[in-house]
Amino acid sequence: DLFGAQRAKLVPAAAIGMVADGGAGFAGFAAHFDMTPADADVMAYPDPSSLIRLPWKPEVAWLAADLWCNGKPFEQSPRRVLAKQMQAAAALGLELKTGVEVEFMLLNQTSPGQPPAVDALDSSAKPCYDQVALMRRYDVLSELCGYMEGLGWAPYQADHEDANGQFEINFNFDCAMATAD
Repeated sequence: DLFGAQRAKLVPAAAIGMVADGGAGFAGFAAHFDMTPADADVMAYPDPSSLIRLPWKPEVAWLAADLWCNGKPFEQSPRRVLAKQMQAAAALGLELKTGVEVEFMLLNQTSPGQPPAVDALDSSAKPCYDQVALMRRYDVLSELCGYMEGLGWAPYQADHEDANGQFEINFNFDCAMATAD
């Protein structure tokens, strides 16, 4: 949606043809588009070129979708906005590519009802690139990198960032639409 949240519907494999032909309906106002409940549904048409199989759940595939409303491309769609920018760049002889650094916190579960906490041993005043803290989280970072490789994202490094419990994984740049999807 316009705030960066992914909106989705689960579609059984037996119904994917129907959704590919007729789209999956979304109430646009509920997905934060500038619409009201009185507006027509936004129809999501899966983009077959975006198909990926989830490595952690191989019986599930994921597809991005192009949005339409009232028989026309839906101008508020983030994919539509990006596609227009990519076309404008192409008209200038440019290709729009993006790269992503995923930064995140790894927290330990605490007692029920208590907020999760940073690893108590990750207490350095300047933890950026701390090898000991990085290796303590090797198993989860390795699993995440493996999933990213399975998605075709080509991760090339992971490191401890500048806050206790903060990590980063970098992966190769790609076509802006592929990265955004």
